[in-house]
Formats: sequence, structure tokens, C-alpha cells
Amino acid sequence: MFTLTTLVLGLLTATGISSAQSGADGTGGIMAGLITPHAYVQKRVSSYDRTGANADAIHIAAGATATILDESGPGIITHIWFTIASPEDLHLKKLVLRMYWDDESSPSVEAPIGDFFGLGLGQYFLYESAPLSVAPDKALNAFFQMPFRKKARITVTNQGQEDVDSFYYNIDYRAYSQPLPSDTLYFHAEYRQATPAKGWTTDWKSNGDPLVNDKKNLNGDGNYVWMEATGRGHFVGVTMSVLQNQDGWWGEGDDMFFVDGEKTPSINGTGTEDYFLGAWDFGSHPFSYASFGAPVKGEELAGSRSSVYRFHLDSPIPFTRSFKATIEHGHANARSDNMFSVAYWYQTEPHAAFPPLPSVEERIPRIYPVGGPGNAGKNP
Repeated sequence: MFTLTTLVLGLLTATGISSAQSGADGTGGIMAGLITPHAYVQKRVSSYDRTGANADAIHIAAGATATILDESGPGIITHIWFTIASPEDLHLKKLVLRMYWDDESSPSVEAPIGDFFGLGLGQYFLYESAPLSVAPDKALNAFFQMPFRKKARITVTNQGQEDVDSFYYNIDYRAYSQPLPSDTLYFHAEYRQATPAKGWTTDWKSNGDPLVNDKKNLNGDGNYVWMEATGRGHFVGVTMSVLQNQDGWWGEGDDMFFVDGEKTPSINGTGTEDYFLGAWDFGSHPFSYASFGAPVKGEELAGSRSSVYRFHLDSPIPFTRSFKATIEHGHANARSDNMFSVAYWYQTEPHAAFPPLPSVEERIPRIYPVGGPGNAGKNP
């Protein structure tokens, strides 16, 4: 028998999202629902011109906050599309996206708008994954399912110095006449950065240096933290961008996940490119697939830029009390590169407080004088 519970659970099943976006199984996932009646009313909130003319965008003045969605529930956001016309350089780092569920005072999503869509270095590039994609030209898309029981509110704050001339948006959601299931989890996304992620040494010459390779790290001490959560939920992935301060391969770090208060990680990886499902320094060219990719691949030199992503759509990582997702910056945290990331997960509310969002100046990618190979400066 078809029920609202069945529908919602289907929407929140990560493998369904993956199948629908990748088309891997032809009729599986969300596509399987095309022959089934649906118990929702399709809604859209957009920036269309209310007069019927063609001025289909909003203006966001410098320093202003625009509320682009403020709707009552129950409902599930299924798609977000943005495109931005701004004269300001690096506006992707200066516009802040926030999402609030059910009248909460602390946002469940907070990130620079570019970082949320995987553009962590303030520049546009094209790629396609199941939950996030950037299409020609500068079209930002998100397909994460975002349920809300009472209310959903989304804001965009312009922390830049220039006005945003045109901010276009379409937000598609499904409105329900019945409550969502009691165990429905809320979508969360958290931005973090380390500029730089300070390594413990500059006295190394190459990735194979025994000083670095023989260093032990079993408990994640000094790791770069993607996110920490308290409550019950599951981790679904991360986007990350790296601006190298030093020469050499930045990706020797292992991923480590700590579930429900673990002191040592129950999930421990073998290297950064391995976690992001590439191999051997991501090979010779960039790539992007449904659940993993390295759409920007830099050379192994100071100043190089890379962007990567991994979504656990096949098997989200569950937690019942707490969760901490981390990765080393270089083996045993020897390197001192700049790292920018957004982690994505679902959980019960209330959520733990996010770290304060760094200032605009702190968010701008630049090389720091950290010492080490290829860096002429001294340690700060």
C-alpha cells in the first residue's frame, strides 16, 4: 500500500538519489516512482518578476541579507538552482548561504555559497555529481533532499563590497498535507577551513622522506576536521578544495572517522586520493562521477589548486550519539596547505553549534609563508 512514509523514506534513501541522478539502473531509484501516485503538491519558490515582465532576479546590496525561501511545512525541498551576476571578484566566497528548519535560531546549513556547491576556491568550474552540479554557464544545482516539518527558511547574505546585480533562483519542494514520519532526519551542511592547516615540520624534502613517512598517527591528533555532530544521523559526504603552500603531493593524508565517541577511528583510510576514489595522485586529468571526483587537479607545486568530492550514497555512515569526520593534511599532518571544505549529513535536531564562520578576509584563498618545499617564507 502506498503511504506518505513510503514516499519520504524513498526520497531520503541515498541510493535512490544516486540512481536517479546517474541513471545507472535505468528504472531504479526515483525513476521507479514514475508509475506510482504521489501524495504531495509540487511547489516552487523563485525570483520570477511578480509584474509579469522579464526582470526575473533579485538585487542584493552589499551587507544585505535576502530571504529567498520562507515556507510552512510539512515539505521536502528536492532541488535548488542559483545563478549569480556580480561584478565582485570571488563573490562565491563572499556570499553566505544559510538554511533554517522549523524556526531554529541556529542554521543547519551555513557556508559560502560557492563552497556549498563544491566551488571552494572562489572560482567557477563545471562538474556533475548526483547531489551537486555546476552547469554551463555558472548554474549551481543541488539535489539533496531537505525535509522540514513546520517551516523552511533560506537566506543569502552579501558580505562583499559590491552589490549583487542579479541573483536568480528556483527552489522546488513538495508540500504534504500529512506530517512527515517521526524519524525523518534533517539535512545539515557545515563549512570549515584551515589557512593553513599547520604541519608539524618543514624539515622534509619529498613525500618519501623517512622523517615524515615514519611518523605515527593512530588517533587523528592534529587532523583536519570536516565536521563534528552530536545526535543521531548519518554522514553522506564532503566537498573539499586545497590551495598548496608547498611543493609535492598534498594527498598523502588518511581519512579517519570517529563514531559515537570513539578515541581511535573505526574507519581509517589509506590516502586522500584513495578516500576520494581516485588513485596515484588522481592520475593525469580531472574527472567527475556521480558520487566521487576530482574536477580540479593541480600540479604538485606550491600555488596549485585542487577540488575533490566524495558522497557516501551507496552506504551513508550512521551514528547514534556523535560523529567526527577528519582527514590528515599530508601523512601524519606534516603538510601546511590551505584547506576549505563543506561536509553534508542528516541528523536529528537540535544539532551541535557550528564553529564561527571565518571573516571574508580569512576566507579568501591565498598562499601563506609556511616554509617547507617550494615556500620561500618562514614559519609564521
